[in-house]
Amino acid sequence: MIRKQDALDYHSSGRHGKIEVIASKPCATQRDLSLAYTPGVAEPCMEIYANPDDAYKYTAKGNLVAVVSNGTAVLGLGDIGALAGKPVMEGKGVLFKRFADVDVFDIELNTHDSDEIILAVKLLEPTFGGINLEDIKAPECFYIEEKLKEIMEIPVFHDDQHGTAIISGAALLNALEVVNKKIESVKVVFSGAGAAGIACAMLYEKLGVKRENLILVDTKGVVYKGRTEGMNKYKEYFAQDIKERTLADVMKGTDVFCGVSKKGVLTKEMVKTMADNPIVFAMANPDPEITYNDAISVRDDIIMATGRSDYPNQVNNVLGFPFIFRGALDVRASTINDEMKIAASFALAKLAKEDVPDSVIRVYGGKRIEFGREYIIPKPFDPRVLLWVAPAVAKAAMDSGVAKNPIQDFEAYKDSLEARLGKSYEIMRFFIHKAQKANKRIVFPEGEESKILRAAQILTDERIARPILLGNEIVIRNKIEELGLSIDPDELEIIDPENTDKHASYLEEFYNLRKRKGVTFIDAKRLIKTSNIFGMTMVRLREADGLISGLTQHYPETVRPALQIIGKDDGVRNIAGLYMLIFKNERIFIADATVNINPDAQELAEIALLSADKVKQLGVTPKIAMLSFSNFGSTKHPYVDKARKATEIVKVLRPDLIIEGEMMADTAMNPEMIAEYFPFSALKERANLLICPGLTSANIAYKLLHTIGGAVAIGPILLGIRHPVYLLGPGNYVDDIVNITAMAVFEAEAKSSK
Repeated sequence: MIRKQDALDYHSSGRHGKIEVIASKPCATQRDLSLAYTPGVAEPCMEIYANPDDAYKYTAKGNLVAVVSNGTAVLGLGDIGALAGKPVMEGKGVLFKRFADVDVFDIELNTHDSDEIILAVKLLEPTFGGINLEDIKAPECFYIEEKLKEIMEIPVFHDDQHGTAIISGAALLNALEVVNKKIESVKVVFSGAGAAGIACAMLYEKLGVKRENLILVDTKGVVYKGRTEGMNKYKEYFAQDIKERTLADVMKGTDVFCGVSKKGVLTKEMVKTMADNPIVFAMANPDPEITYNDAISVRDDIIMATGRSDYPNQVNNVLGFPFIFRGALDVRASTINDEMKIAASFALAKLAKEDVPDSVIRVYGGKRIEFGREYIIPKPFDPRVLLWVAPAVAKAAMDSGVAKNPIQDFEAYKDSLEARLGKSYEIMRFFIHKAQKANKRIVFPEGEESKILRAAQILTDERIARPILLGNEIVIRNKIEELGLSIDPDELEIIDPENTDKHASYLEEFYNLRKRKGVTFIDAKRLIKTSNIFGMTMVRLREADGLISGLTQHYPETVRPALQIIGKDDGVRNIAGLYMLIFKNERIFIADATVNINPDAQELAEIALLSADKVKQLGVTPKIAMLSFSNFGSTKHPYVDKARKATEIVKVLRPDLIIEGEMMADTAMNPEMIAEYFPFSALKERANLLICPGLTSANIAYKLLHTIGGAVAIGPILLGIRHPVYLLGPGNYVDDIVNITAMAVFEAEAKSSK
């Protein structure tokens, strides 16, 4: 429940309002100033003068949208004027930036004259790459959009019309699939014949609903042929030759209700008269045409959607406009046409059938989400919407001939979209690409676990790895069906360690390996049937390229058999664990938060060397800081001596590495402090590989950075093991498992290349 004061405080606290302008180039020196303004700015000006298209190269035009309103139809508030509507337009800018990295200026025009709005927006064309019309009442909004699309060469999009149409269109496609009805046969009744209602009807017709099955109802009643009161050419297009005159009349036998009107116009009695498996989209905001509870109380076969986030199937325009503009801007589309809108609807509909990431489930309370009556459209906070809708819109623009800058490589384009979501998406996309080319087999000892099975679905769909699942085959097949996964069990390799023809050869290998280490033949027969031992033996025999385990057990239960069966790399005395922490603009690595509780100087040096080699393998030049609570001898203590001695050992063994210590954590991350107080330091830049003096400090540090600092944590990555073994924990989610698997495949490929 949002209280009035909560809303007022949100908008007024700190910097007033919700947006600010941030420079994207440095302006810290006199030279920066000369480049940003005079005299340097003259150069791009003259380039643009010679070639106007260079504005997209030298200015922000290509990523800048104007949100334009005159405040005549603000949310559910009506004609409150341009100034009072400004908080909404600022909010639109926040959503553009948050969901699709599109920059926005909000433009409030103090006029009710449609031609004045058209002229003002047309004059803004040199500034913007696109125009989002917002909260302009009907029918003026139709006229304004039509005229601007005729006279402007950049996309113009009235979100109140098309946003609701596109999102509800996707919901319609999926709802009809769930109830097994054909779109060309259904009858649809609209409550509301303003901007959103007309646009929904127009798009539904393009999606396949027959025009004679589309019935509009406004405040005057049914829109029928011959009616004169409250009519315009847009309503006339949908006027039907029927005798019914009220909403209650036309609801009888109706398959779909689309509400874009006001609270309470749809009654329980009307819903009762609808056809079998009725579909009700009650999208009036903030209060729907009928409440969710009232609708489901009279029909247990209903599919219900509203504009609210506290009930299933939220039809929210944020699923549309940021991503539609992203795709349109990225190909420099001259308009947003019907083909692009339809592509967005189909992309959203298709995405709703995909397995929902745990990152989305966490946002929505942790309850399982799967395609069906209560999930027919993606959730607004699903980061995949950008990756599905923007490319679909861009491709539709190209196919329909309105793209001035066609995309040549859609995989590279998707990479760029991932980068807009944040550094973690960009980095993991790199590993996923590498994994897709490697085609490695990864064994999962916990193959009966739901999270593992859901991850296996993604891994096979995306061809990141070939999963080998250990467990009871009947249990696994039943779980796949129970979870509603589309993965074909016959395409999976499922092995039951207790019942497999591999049993004899694996038993022999394991017994010969451990018979002089206290394991009797009887012990071996029992142990080889356990999934972890069986999986490790599989990796040892090179029948799998790596192993991922630990979701349901403690680290030692995975690490110990890994050491006993797979073994350490040549020359390695002690293995270690490394975490990769990904922030918005950088990544750092921390070791050892997993294995070595209190390493001595020699062991600490080995941890640093193993970590540095892994960081290099991941494409990063390691800048190593050996951490302590002292800077270069400022405190005398054995713990400090340990870090200093470890640094000296590494410098002797690997003079090619950039390493410094002992030093405090804040010093390691502050090159200005180093330059001022410790100019002798070999570390001149911000450290990216932090070697902690013991497991306690490393574990605390990475968990604080992950939970409070907002870093995405990938790991632990076991260092020094002969073949890839990656550890999971009970807190890992499906997306974590997918990312860790991609890393394991990447490492397996690197080791096989050696």
